[in-house]
Amino acid sequence: MNPSVKVKLTRVFRPVAALMLTLLMGLTGVQSAVAQAPAAVAAGATNDATYADLATFSDAADLVIRAQIRRQTTLKPDRAPGLAPGFARLYIEANTLALIAGKATVGGTLAYLVDVPLDPKGKVSKLKKREFVLFADSVPGRAGEVRLVAPGAQLPYTPELEARLRPILTELYSPDAPPRVTGISDALAVAGTLTGESETQVFLATENGSPVSLTILRRPGQRPQWGVSWGEIIDSAARPPAPDSLRWYRLACALPAQLPSGANLARDPAERRLAAGDYAFVLAQLGPCARRIT
Repeated sequence: MNPSVKVKLTRVFRPVAALMLTLLMGLTGVQSAVAQAPAAVAAGATNDATYADLATFSDAADLVIRAQIRRQTTLKPDRAPGLAPGFARLYIEANTLALIAGKATVGGTLAYLVDVPLDPKGKVSKLKKREFVLFADSVPGRAGEVRLVAPGAQLPYTPELEARLRPILTELYSPDAPPRVTGISDALAVAGTLTGESETQVFLATENGSPVSLTILRRPGQRPQWGVSWGEIIDSAARPPAPDSLRWYRLACALPAQLPSGANLARDPAERRLAAGDYAFVLAQLGPCARRIT
């Protein structure tokens, strides 16, 4: 082999191998925050993304970047462990057009790995000069390299996508951003003095230990009322979160499908059923956590 050719190949594949290793080392932690995208997802069709999808990516990423692809290199299958059928793994070099949001700085150029679907002919699409939004983390000790937070965390850039992301990122980076909900600590329903009168309180577990609670009030001849208290004070006048807001996302996409039996502190069977029913009512009011790409 021509020595100059050998040197050139070494220069290309050493950074590819190093970046691939750092990406794979981070996948275990990433999976706990963002479910791995199924095969049809990693195409990253912007119009398919729901609020929950965008919030999930944004919440998991230290960097949200607008980038333009400068060069792509397709890795051979033996250099792409875990690659889904019908996909190719690319080593991407890109120019940073804007740091939309970030907890770290980013340079003018980027390198990262991404899985993309093959076209109907089994070929890899040309991405050069195309713009994408990347949801990524920086790679410690490797300036200029980033790691996508999930296989599908590269979405085609459009002004509409950026407009949808801005409110999510504003809430996430706010000092009073709601904490991540991790489960239910306790729940208790208490019947009132009048028939049909009751109050249920559900105390939620959060990642940082901040208190969050649900209150459901029933009054004779009235529709049930419920709300969320994001703090130590339980506010009887608390209201439900607005749809497609970070507070809605924290609840709708994290609460379990049923009230855990062990969390129900009521001993009376009727009050236990009331607590479970009120919890189910809250879930119905929140609606489903619709996802298409996460």
